[in-house]
Amino acid sequence: MAKNTGPACKLCRREGEKLFLKGERCFSPKCAFERRSYVPGQHGRSRSRGGSATGRESDYAKQLRAKQRTRRVYGVYERQFRRYYGKALKARGITGLMLLQILESRLDNVVYRLGFAASRAQARLLVTHGHFTVNGRRTDVPSMTLGVGDVVAVREGSLKTTYFKDLASVAEARTAPAWLERDLKKLSGSVLRMPERAEIDGNLNEQLIVEYYSR
Repeated sequence: MAKNTGPACKLCRREGEKLFLKGERCFSPKCAFERRSYVPGQHGRSRSRGGSATGRESDYAKQLRAKQRTRRVYGVYERQFRRYYGKALKARGITGLMLLQILESRLDNVVYRLGFAASRAQARLLVTHGHFTVNGRRTDVPSMTLGVGDVVAVREGSLKTTYFKDLASVAEARTAPAWLERDLKKLSGSVLRMPERAEIDGNLNEQLIVEYYSR
């Protein structure tokens, strides 16, 4: 599937739940899902999440929705997602958990988890514009996979911009997960360990994703 250029709120409506793709807006009355929680389209009110008129989802539909939901949450292309699954399949451990850990260790997600961006989409944009360094080296690749010990920091030249001048006070209100260490004074953070399953979004169903690719 190609990059989504339409309204992000339609993706939440299609999945039947908030995916929090637009940061603070998702917590406000302006959130489109609050006004129209049904599936988008001409027959949205009469359709279930699986698209069936009777409301019954097949196993395949459940597996597909689980995969699409996860892919949309992390903002990953179809080809990328399939590649991550292949990598998780070869890794030691539970395939589903390995997949989620790979997604969580993406640079854009780590920037978001550190509280340096209101959403993953914003984090991806900030990284693309070269505002962050990894282990002291500037990078503009949001999909970079980080490992234990890697350090992410706001680039020195970016600290002078209005956004990053006010970031410390804004980020303070956002909680960073225990698997990351954050330094708000330096606007940096490091990966202490890989996240445990309980520290990853509980609405994601990695087992259904494994079943989807195992067909």
